[in-house]
Amino acid sequence: MADVCNQWFTSFIVHCWQVLKFGVVRSSDRRTEVEKVLTNVVALPISMFTWARWGRRRARKSLLAQEPLLPAEVIRINPETPDMRLVSYVADRIKAGHVVGMPTDTFYGLAADPLNLRAVDLVYDVKSRSRHKPLSLLIESVEQAEYLARPLPDVFYDITRKYWPGPLTIIVKASSRLPLKVTANTGNVALRVPAARIPVEVIRAAGVPITATSANISGESECTTADGVRAQLGGRLSLIVDGGTSPRDVASTIIDMSDPYNPTILRHGAIPENELAEFLN
Repeated sequence: MADVCNQWFTSFIVHCWQVLKFGVVRSSDRRTEVEKVLTNVVALPISMFTWARWGRRRARKSLLAQEPLLPAEVIRINPETPDMRLVSYVADRIKAGHVVGMPTDTFYGLAADPLNLRAVDLVYDVKSRSRHKPLSLLIESVEQAEYLARPLPDVFYDITRKYWPGPLTIIVKASSRLPLKVTANTGNVALRVPAARIPVEVIRAAGVPITATSANISGESECTTADGVRAQLGGRLSLIVDGGTSPRDVASTIIDMSDPYNPTILRHGAIPENELAEFLN
């Protein structure tokens, strides 16, 4: 990098001397030469910045590809009666920008602070997930959904009254409080209140919602145990919460309510379609 900077500085001095040498530019040919010189002066630092940014991104991906880097710390938390000291420890790690493997009421998920852009980037890197795909969020209450979303339709309250907490993810219009990186520039956010004490207590302790994408490498099978998460992502995570085997091995059902007048099922899952028919009609 230092060599590149020296080359740019030398080139900059030469270009400046050429500009001074031209003096007062009168002819169109000389104007063209000066414009070329000034273009090069501006283009060089931009090119340097682009290459440096590319290099940092490639280095980060290369680092993640070296498995295992460090063995993930695994802590056991009772899913029925979570130890609040351990919950606080996990919440502190999330607030510090770490990504944590965590049990939910469906598959194990990757928990991170969605308001921390570095943490969001890390979720995508850990999972090798396309950044064109938004991240779903786990929340603790309907009130938190109201904070993260634009005004919610009546059908949202009707359906969450029956199925939250539970394996139902609902896509709604995101509020401006959420970073565009979380929504992948779609303007929508997928929310769910899990029927599991560990993630709910962690959300309360952290004071923020957490990401909920499944804890697996994109394209690989989802994990229902901490051992499964460690086998796939143990070298990419610093912490995994072992809350036992997931209570179900079926993903949550996803309903899209971004158009409140036409709610539709995007993914069939733990809640059968026939149970949701009254809300979809």
